[in-house]
Amino acid sequence: MFTKNIDYYFKCTSFFYFEPLAALIDMDGTLYDSMPNHAAAWKEMMAEVGIDMPLDEFFRHEGRTGADTINRLFLKEFGREATEEEAKKLYHRKTVLFRKHPDPLTMPGAARMLETLKERNIKRVLVTGSAQSSLISRIDSDFPGAFSPEMRITAADVERGKPDPLPYIKAMSIAGVLPFQSIVIENAPLGVAAGFAARAFTIGVTTGPISEEELYESGAHVVFPSMNDLADKLPILLDELKTHRRS
Repeated sequence: MFTKNIDYYFKCTSFFYFEPLAALIDMDGTLYDSMPNHAAAWKEMMAEVGIDMPLDEFFRHEGRTGADTINRLFLKEFGREATEEEAKKLYHRKTVLFRKHPDPLTMPGAARMLETLKERNIKRVLVTGSAQSSLISRIDSDFPGAFSPEMRITAADVERGKPDPLPYIKAMSIAGVLPFQSIVIENAPLGVAAGFAARAFTIGVTTGPISEEELYESGAHVVFPSMNDLADKLPILLDELKTHRRS
């Protein structure tokens, strides 16, 4: 079922085999249906400082650190980066606006995906560009046992966020794995690009307005139409990743 996708991965990386030992998993839009809240909070906050952008555009900044997103939007609109004080103040304001929205639900299929990985003894590392403690603090109660405390990368842990591969390279390091042993699971173009650059087998999932085509263009080796579909087909994909060899 996934032969062409795995062959494409081998072509991209020059690896000859794959050994699924770790899954490096995004949070917003992957584990939680939280991106609509994030996008709405970003749009409202930016409008307050005179930057008007379509709501969908904020989905394309998903994965960046808050400061990086603010700086890029300031450069585009004002021709300069935000000061450190401005960035801190604006991100705090965005956090306040995010918390005004109802708590996001877990993404349908996410728990089943994590359970499959756990059953296969595949390490799980949370890799998020977010610093939203209100959501990160829910991980243990919503997905008990899925991520041990030391297996988490957030915006506070990296100097450069997605699409830089650093978050995923660091995740591989703490999991004790190499790229050909690592699966990245993402819903956003920047996260997919980071996974691709880190040379992991990169899975894209369409859980918002970003199209399947855009995820493939960003570097996804395979794209699923929903987390439920990924959860359904994950056992097959893992088996094929483990057994298929580069021809």
